[in-house]
Amino acid sequence: MQEIGLSNLQSLERELHKPLPLRRMLFTGIMTGLAFALTALALLPLFAIIWEIMRQGLPKLSWEVLVSLPAPVGVEDAPNGFANAIVGTITMVIIATIFSVPLGIMTGIFLAEFTKVPKTVGLIRFITVILSSVPSIIIGVFAYGVFVITTKKFSAIAGGFALGTIMLPIVALTTEEALKLIPVSYRLGSAALGGGRFQTIMKIVVPAALPGITTGVLLAVARAAGETAPLMFTALFSQFWQEGLMSPTPSLPVLIYNYASSPFPEQNAIAWTASFVLLVLVFITSILSRLIIRNRLK
Repeated sequence: MQEIGLSNLQSLERELHKPLPLRRMLFTGIMTGLAFALTALALLPLFAIIWEIMRQGLPKLSWEVLVSLPAPVGVEDAPNGFANAIVGTITMVIIATIFSVPLGIMTGIFLAEFTKVPKTVGLIRFITVILSSVPSIIIGVFAYGVFVITTKKFSAIAGGFALGTIMLPIVALTTEEALKLIPVSYRLGSAALGGGRFQTIMKIVVPAALPGITTGVLLAVARAAGETAPLMFTALFSQFWQEGLMSPTPSLPVLIYNYASSPFPEQNAIAWTASFVLLVLVFITSILSRLIIRNRLK
């Protein structure tokens, strides 16, 4: 019996190492090539955009551009830059992150972990999905009615609130999906060791889903950093440094919009450079967040 079993095992091993028929190898090669070709085709618009931004924006990039205020049109001797817009963008994105990330993560945890009330969970998920598809200009009008009309001022707080409203559903939905990918065995193991629901969620499930949650937060930050319409309704714009959180605040997206539609070539060139700087800021944020999460997981 042992000899028969050994013979069957050797026969099975020979079958596993036997080369595939030519027809199947040809089909596999064609499908693999087709997958790579379609992937390259899907990435082509992204690389084309990045290349064009770099080609048009890098020639004007200098330290002076990054630390100077916008110069009046026609003035050639004064430094011309958009440092105020960089500071304003970072300020409003930070305000939006402080507002949206904790609330979005808590909403995602509720949707993924507390399913004893299916009707409530379904209603909250439906509202979150609807909020994620609302046009950003409508969010801007909403923030305008909540903050600008109430306070009678355009401000960084109003702009941050508008961007946070845009970020909120993205963070909530990605957090829910990240938590759903964590195996049930993690929760059962924690319960078997005496962990309560809160301990299981906060010490086991959320840390395990942290890379996915971070990805969702970065996607939300990237979208918020590039929004223009909500900021035109809430933060407006300024050619000078912002005087405070309750004053009109410049931002890179609005500067890009204003300068790209300008009839003056020097402002068009600055718009390309501002686009490149905005792209680099989002990229640096993504890299730093990934490094922080990787070190924490280690």
